[in-house]
Amino acid sequence: MEDDSAADLAPGNAKGRLTPAGSAAVVVDGQGGITAWSRDAARLLGYQVSDFVGRPAARLLVGGLPDEARLGCAGQRAWSAPLLLRHADGRRVQVTAEAQPLCGAAGETQWHVTLAVPPPPLAEDSGFERSLLLARGLDQLPIPVTLCDRWGRIRATNAATEQMVGMSERQLLGLAVGEVEPGVMLPGMEEIRPIIEQVLRTGEAAVHEVYYRFPGELRQHAWTGLFYPLTDSAGRLEGMLSIALDTTEQYLARQRLEVVNEASIRIGTQLDLARTGEELAEVAVDRLADFVTVDLLESALCGEEADSVASSGDLIFRRVAERPASEGSPESAVPAGIRHTYHETSPPGRALAAGKAVRYLVGKENLPWWEASTPERGRSILPDGVHSTMAAPLRAHGTTLGVAVFARHNTPEPFDDGDLLLAEELAARAAVCVDNARRYVHERSTALALQRSLLPRAAPRLAAVDIASRYLPAGPRAGVGGDWFDVIPLSGARVALVVGDVVGHGIQASANMGRLRMAVRTLADVDLAPDELLTQLDDLVLNLDLDMEENGVPYDSSAETSASCLYAVYDPVSGHCSMARAGHPAPALVTVDGQVDFLSLPAGPPLGLGGQPFEAAEFELPDGSVLALFTDGLIQSARQDIDAGLVQLRTALAGVEPSLEERCDTALHALLPDRPADDVALLLARTHTLDADHRASWDLSADPALVSEARRHACNQLAAWGLEDMAFITELVVSELVTNAIRYGASPIRLRLIRDHDHLICEVADASSAAPHLRRARVFDEGGRGLMLVAQLTDRWGSRHTSNGKIIWAEQSLPGRRADRVANRLASMLE
Repeated sequence: MEDDSAADLAPGNAKGRLTPAGSAAVVVDGQGGITAWSRDAARLLGYQVSDFVGRPAARLLVGGLPDEARLGCAGQRAWSAPLLLRHADGRRVQVTAEAQPLCGAAGETQWHVTLAVPPPPLAEDSGFERSLLLARGLDQLPIPVTLCDRWGRIRATNAATEQMVGMSERQLLGLAVGEVEPGVMLPGMEEIRPIIEQVLRTGEAAVHEVYYRFPGELRQHAWTGLFYPLTDSAGRLEGMLSIALDTTEQYLARQRLEVVNEASIRIGTQLDLARTGEELAEVAVDRLADFVTVDLLESALCGEEADSVASSGDLIFRRVAERPASEGSPESAVPAGIRHTYHETSPPGRALAAGKAVRYLVGKENLPWWEASTPERGRSILPDGVHSTMAAPLRAHGTTLGVAVFARHNTPEPFDDGDLLLAEELAARAAVCVDNARRYVHERSTALALQRSLLPRAAPRLAAVDIASRYLPAGPRAGVGGDWFDVIPLSGARVALVVGDVVGHGIQASANMGRLRMAVRTLADVDLAPDELLTQLDDLVLNLDLDMEENGVPYDSSAETSASCLYAVYDPVSGHCSMARAGHPAPALVTVDGQVDFLSLPAGPPLGLGGQPFEAAEFELPDGSVLALFTDGLIQSARQDIDAGLVQLRTALAGVEPSLEERCDTALHALLPDRPADDVALLLARTHTLDADHRASWDLSADPALVSEARRHACNQLAAWGLEDMAFITELVVSELVTNAIRYGASPIRLRLIRDHDHLICEVADASSAAPHLRRARVFDEGGRGLMLVAQLTDRWGSRHTSNGKIIWAEQSLPGRRADRVANRLASMLE
């Protein structure tokens, strides 16, 4: 008898029938007869194989085939449909049938039918009690879960919560989340209380993150607390569910990304090797280690390219930085700035050899590694409590630069693989910055050495002026510029004072500065007037860019050579100074009474524009006045504009008491920051005039018979000066120069003798502009030997044009000065 009750639909029972998730297979031929029957089908319907094999399948059906099954059979295609089958005991069994057509060898069609039993309704699953299922599920859940009532008191927890807080559920019942005793919160968990109160008051969920080590944990973990309100069917608040998710890996990953981002900002702020090492140490102790040391190879500090690390022996380092996480931390055995070694078997040596970071737990078994190079280092590790270390090489562009060592002694957790990757990343970023700083320092040192080699090493000893000078290169950020100054002795005891500034920084600016300085010296030897000299110098600057183009350097308008220059010539005999400038600041004149004025001098265009005229001006400088020449870096900085700089310079130079050296120092201290943004050149010259005791002159007629009279005047003057030993050569020079002026020159003719500190100068002026030329006389030539004798017997000779003609001059060193000069030259060569 058939039974339509719901219980009849449950095929699984204690008798071993098919489980709810089971299935059965039946094969039906084209006429609807069953040809095969699986054991699962027998258990599902209660029939034996012999009961139905060979019989019609329709006898199993209750109510016939559904439409989708009939259509599938008619079209001989697969179909799926629910079927109601008759059990051997009369019950009805609901199944899902899936049929697939099969073709036999004779072409007949058979059907493979799979019968699946759907799961019974949940209400009918009597295998587990619901409360027991929930209890076991929560206990086996590896996530700490806590159930609280409407007052926030704990009513239930799971095993994961008990393990995390180190207390049993019985001990936690009645406490608030985060409490260890009634009213006593875990240290550092006080901020949980207002969050729970807010959830219970508003009925809104909340999330809170904390990095904390609970009593039941061995180390700190990152926990994300989820607090959900619990309500009844009417929406009334009944309690709260607290879930703690362990997000340590995600938290540490975020922290490491933050450290890397912070390192990209904080490391490499300056092109300074030591400062870069300090920045690496500062970042590391803030977020990674308790103590950090940074050592650079001595070869890297010297600018050498250390492409590989020595495979044997000790590596020589210099400690550039060390930093503890807090005051009172142990100090390293090697202070900053000291040279030391790491043996190849030590952890830093192994890191350098492997080219990657390594980490070690510190113990007695690896102390010999540290003691191999420095015994003090090994003896300090264990007493200081260091338990974990890492060593990361500093490598950039295939070059080994140094090593950073990270240590922990306050943090109980040892370094892990994530910390090792972070140390490698920090070391790699710092290495790039160190390499940039090393290359910059090398280039700047080269440019600075080039520039200093082109500047005067010491001011010459002159009768016309006393000299004091200062040159300061720009700070590291700007690089070496093209500022220069020079003091050039001229004929007639005169002196040329030069200050210039090539636009730009670096080696190219220094090289251009050297070329301009040499050009000024060459043009000064020709005794060109200041305005004419600047005109020639302007053409030279234009040719510098043309030479670069001819040598294959691409044209770049922004890289065109430009410069400013001030050229002054002071004559101590007359006290006159002639000067001209090309886009350069006007000089300052400090009078004898200490007043400061800036000379009104036509500005002139900068060098390199071409086609612009320059204008010279004449000034009379009283004896003892100070002429100050400077570049714009002295009066213009980030702290002030040019006008304010000129006011400060006027104040710094004023006064009568300071010496020239003191005036230089006062001006630099008053106007410049610690690291000027541009090069600075300052040249101070105190003028002197030569009185009548140091000069003598005679007007001569254009009569050859008066040459002997000129010689007599010269000998008498030498006797008055006590220079009788120089009479023979001087007579010969006077005779030759005066004879040439009478024969080839024009009246008026003037003979002048000048005695300064080191030289005796003989000058003969005439009104002709034709200059003499030195030539080699043949054996039978009657003339041409006079100037040759003058050139051989004197230190130097030459001619210069004046507004009224020319002057031919010759210089002799005073007795003893020539030997002193030779000795000084040998001494400088030996240095």
